Amino acid sequence: MAKVLILGAGVAGHTAALHAKRMLGKGDEVIVVSPNSKYNWIPSNIWVGVGRMSAEQVTFPLAPVYKKKGITFHQALAQEIYPEGDSSTSKGFVRVLYTDSTRSGEIANIEFDYLINATGPKLNFAATPGLGPDGHTVSVCTYSHAIEAAHSLKEVIAAMKAGKRQALAIGVGHGTCTCEGAAFEYTFNVEHEIRAAGVREMADITYITNEYELGDFGVGGLVFSQSGFQTTSKLWTESLFRERGIKAILGAHVEKIEPNVVHYELVDGTKDVLEFDFAMLLPPFRGVDLKAFNKSGDEISEKLFAPSGFMKVDAEYTPKPYEEWLASDWPKTYRNPLYPNIFAVGIAFAPPHQISKPRKSPNGTLIAPSPPRTGMPSGIMGKLAVISIKELIKSGPSATVGKASMADMGAACVASAGSGLRVGSAASMTMYPVVPDYVKYPNTGRSIDDTFGEIGLAGHWIKLALHYMFIYKAKARFGWFLIPE
Repeated sequence: MAKVLILGAGVAGHTAALHAKRMLGKGDEVIVVSPNSKYNWIPSNIWVGVGRMSAEQVTFPLAPVYKKKGITFHQALAQEIYPEGDSSTSKGFVRVLYTDSTRSGEIANIEFDYLINATGPKLNFAATPGLGPDGHTVSVCTYSHAIEAAHSLKEVIAAMKAGKRQALAIGVGHGTCTCEGAAFEYTFNVEHEIRAAGVREMADITYITNEYELGDFGVGGLVFSQSGFQTTSKLWTESLFRERGIKAILGAHVEKIEPNVVHYELVDGTKDVLEFDFAMLLPPFRGVDLKAFNKSGDEISEKLFAPSGFMKVDAEYTPKPYEEWLASDWPKTYRNPLYPNIFAVGIAFAPPHQISKPRKSPNGTLIAPSPPRTGMPSGIMGKLAVISIKELIKSGPSATVGKASMADMGAACVASAGSGLRVGSAASMTMYPVVPDYVKYPNTGRSIDDTFGEIGLAGHWIKLALHYMFIYKAKARFGWFLIPE
């Protein structure tokens, strides 16, 4: 009998939990620890953030699903990992702080034979003074943040209807942010809502990003086929901005935010301000505040985690110039090299380097989009970790475990505006692989046959279908496992 402990119940963690209960033996115990009581399908927070969906449409309680499936659930915050146990036990355990109403504040140790770290990111609003809901901007990173964003947007639209011109700033709030795709999608949803409200001529919309070029999306941009021709995501995205009258500030690091003013620095070292009446700026991510200790009680956090707080896995972390990094440097098994019974998946693992080329301003400020690791790749990694654990339980340490590098993994992104069946549009993109491989694909780094972009209502239908399909899957309803990650 093995105890499989999963930290986090987002896309990676929840996917891992459901597959673990389905794939592992009847005597094996699956345990989930998450500080949140609800599952949140985060891609649809964009629609909550413009008032097109309610929180209830993008969330559901975790406890009933886990009870139905026989998964042990602890609503708690993981604080410390003891991979070797301590003086009282030789079994690895995680120290947690309960956050539910019945045990709030209680501390306990939860033992494990195998650990999957799927804690996701810490939303590091503190990296930029004035950023976030506790500062002067809104967010769509959580469903509660998105509700606040929708309320603020409604007020701005009301002001425009009353004849007052409004400035809107949307994008990322730090030079090292990721999830530029989400900022891009929210920008076009906001533009869609303002246009639908009949006040588009009263709005000045500015997209501010750390991307060096439009269409970079933190993956170094794309070369893809469209209607039989080759084009770039740069040209493709620029045309979208031009058609919708959206301005862009590129290669920007947001230094601080004061009421109605964004202070930023550009890659060339110049500094300027952007005034706003409404601002949705995403925060940078870092690893959650987990610490690690050995059996003697000595802290070993720096051995398990990168300086960013994300967990080290089987990647090549030796520093070298950006131009010398290879696709093969990316992790394949997501196992920690010191403790092979520990996995880190989704956003929780430390990437070896940026996919987009990092740049520094003359002032020494790093402006570099961080690699995206959300959505489809996160689900694949969660399932992979379970497949590997199954083999390890069956065959022991010498077992052949699964592999799924992001350099051999595709992804799809559908940025949709509107949420109905007849009204809406989407920019749909696929890429293969996520991490470009210039050895295998010398000219573009990616397969042209599998990397493409389209714009239209059909992509919007796909996004809407994916919303309902993945909520269905996450609720573990009949045949859920037949829906791919």
